[in-house]
Amino acid sequence: MASEKLVARKGRLRQRYDNGHRLVAGCVPYRLGKDGQLQVLMVSSTNRDGLVFPKGGWEDDEDVHEAACREALEEAGVRGNINRNSLGLWVFRSKSSQSESGDSPRGACKGQVFALEVTEELEQWPEQDTHGRRWVSPADAYGLCRYDWMREALTALLDRCSMSSASAIPAPASELNEHAGTCMNMTLMKPTATADRAVALC
Repeated sequence: MASEKLVARKGRLRQRYDNGHRLVAGCVPYRLGKDGQLQVLMVSSTNRDGLVFPKGGWEDDEDVHEAACREALEEAGVRGNINRNSLGLWVFRSKSSQSESGDSPRGACKGQVFALEVTEELEQWPEQDTHGRRWVSPADAYGLCRYDWMREALTALLDRCSMSSASAIPAPASELNEHAGTCMNMTLMKPTATADRAVALC
């Protein structure tokens, strides 16, 4: 039986907007390594330096969770179980619109980011020619994150991991070393308060 042909969506004909802001959805894919330690998956892009978490446009024929899962599949080639409680809501501004007034929605995006427990990693995926992938420790991820929103989303994920363990005491977000422990079952985690701030480029 022929394998499933996966194709990335193109264009913005079905793109959702909110008061001029383009709506995007993304995720922080994670797993436990063979040593039982948490790892997160980041992707590269050919036209920009550094690594990011998968994200992209939320379209009008899907809910926000479906959009986040689709972006993880297209950009990183992974499937998994998404936690429906958002890690946060951020406002981004595209690189081409940095000269715009801070109050102008032109070129701005509103993005929700979710935790995705990876259960399947594909050998081939739709955007592998432009997006490589790399599993890293949370400590390495903090150093690789391009933007504040990424570090904040990662911190929210690690805080949830801490809260999910009955014996764990959530550490302050600024104390990176205290977030390096094992991640428990994400379905038992409590929702994190939503953050809304202008912090980065789309």
